[in-house]
Amino acid sequence: MKSALDFQPKLFSAVRNYSKEKFISDLMAGLIVGIVALPLAIAFGIASGVSPEKGLITAIIGGFIVSFLGGSNVQIGGPTGAFIIIVYGIIQNYGLEGLAIATFMAGLILVLMGCFKLGTIIKFIPYPIVIGFTSGIALTIFTTQIKDLFGLTMDTVPADFISKWVAYFDSFGTINWPSLMIGLASILIIAYTPRISRKIPGSLVAIILMTVVVYILREFAGISGIETIGDRFSISNDVPEPQPLHLDMNTINLLLAPAFTIALLGAIESLLSATVADGVTGDRHNSNTELIGQGVANIVVPFFGGIPVTGAIARTMTNINNGGKTPVAGMVHAVVLLLIFLFLMPLIKLVPMSCLAGVLIIVSYNMSGWRTVRSLLKSPKSDVAVLVITFVLTVVFNLTIAIEIGLLLAVLLFLRRVSENVQVSVLRDELDVAQGTESSVHETLDIAKGVEVYEIDGPFFFGVATKFDDIMRTMGDKPLVRIIRMRKVPFIDSTGLHNLEILVESSHKENIHVILSGVNERVHETIKHSELDKVIGEEYICDHITKAVAKANALVLELKKNK
Repeated sequence: MKSALDFQPKLFSAVRNYSKEKFISDLMAGLIVGIVALPLAIAFGIASGVSPEKGLITAIIGGFIVSFLGGSNVQIGGPTGAFIIIVYGIIQNYGLEGLAIATFMAGLILVLMGCFKLGTIIKFIPYPIVIGFTSGIALTIFTTQIKDLFGLTMDTVPADFISKWVAYFDSFGTINWPSLMIGLASILIIAYTPRISRKIPGSLVAIILMTVVVYILREFAGISGIETIGDRFSISNDVPEPQPLHLDMNTINLLLAPAFTIALLGAIESLLSATVADGVTGDRHNSNTELIGQGVANIVVPFFGGIPVTGAIARTMTNINNGGKTPVAGMVHAVVLLLIFLFLMPLIKLVPMSCLAGVLIIVSYNMSGWRTVRSLLKSPKSDVAVLVITFVLTVVFNLTIAIEIGLLLAVLLFLRRVSENVQVSVLRDELDVAQGTESSVHETLDIAKGVEVYEIDGPFFFGVATKFDDIMRTMGDKPLVRIIRMRKVPFIDSTGLHNLEILVESSHKENIHVILSGVNERVHETIKHSELDKVIGEEYICDHITKAVAKANALVLELKKNK
């Protein structure tokens, strides 16, 4: 018997046939991924508005849980660039405690998504929406790094996109040229390191080299003004103790929308990452288990001051490319980061802020997907509209509004397309049974005068119910029998049922009989459940058009005799 809960962590099946060779591969991959994740975790933490160690704590705890409970063999979890904007906005509006509560609630939503098996449904979110808000996030991340890249002297940085750029232009007279040189050098190092070696992460090379350069400039050349992490944050390698969350209905109502945005974004990004990984490894992830694993990670992390966790495509691909075979590699990556946190954290304070800005600018460039955007602009105008609107809303307003309105637009456009494709045709006199099928055997049925056949080609839902009514109203003489042919109706919703009931009742008042034809089992069950079959009459619900036409012709003959 199949379990109602689709929760099967890949780790548990992977260890059954585990070997020394797999462990060595996982160990080496985990070490490399841990090193790659270090600068990113720190940069994402700072850019999100928290201290650098919070980014590391997120990668350690969240990354370990995602690998331990997730549904992918190679997924690497941790903080990602996609969350920077939403996290920063929540902190600005609700503080660190508000972020913790929103992340906790998002974790619960993700677990519920997995429990209700929504892992496959989440993949059907339209591609223009995903690209729209991903590109919008990329531009917003780039915008947030301008101050640190140029070393601008500013009291406060405005929250919204347009005001930020106005403030930047007003402050460009305060550029710190050494900081700018460090930032630009970091960007060049990250961009050109893969040409020398793809095994060595360019961001780590940039951070090590630029930290050494800034230390030399400060200590031996007397050049000051290049801000480092230690100048802005107090660094601690103390393991944080879990802190309680204070939940009440007012707080829940206030943070539900941001929590939903975190959950939806996390689900999309983690499942997209897992799907990309499947394409490379030939494996197949369990999307519902992955959502539950991501959810548990986001439930636990906020108690330690962490930020939202999701699957990270770049780190996951690094894991695959370096031989990661099982979730053990992801757990090793978390242990590596823990050791760095415990023993090397004091050195982090020497890293220049402009170098981290360079790291995040490269991240934003890679996120932008400008080539994909360029190709999508050749798509139908409706898709382009969804893409542009989602992008603009993400940049100008916030991610929550962008996702909500983007999804609404996509749904409306989908309904419009489906409604336009649903056809309702009217037949009289004769009917070819094989028409619209691949059958080569043609059988023509004679339709008695006074019988009309209305064929619905497509789902009978609220988007087309009124269309069917409009066609009925435009008909001339009233028939004695109406056959509604439903062989191509895969489902019927409550609005379709309601309109069908009104049609049947109004027809009966006008002494017009209604016969349903070609009703499939699913639609028939829906009609029975609504008790509409009692209004129509079970004998007038036929499974094939030949039975329906025979019954209609007999009815017409009987009615004419009785006149």
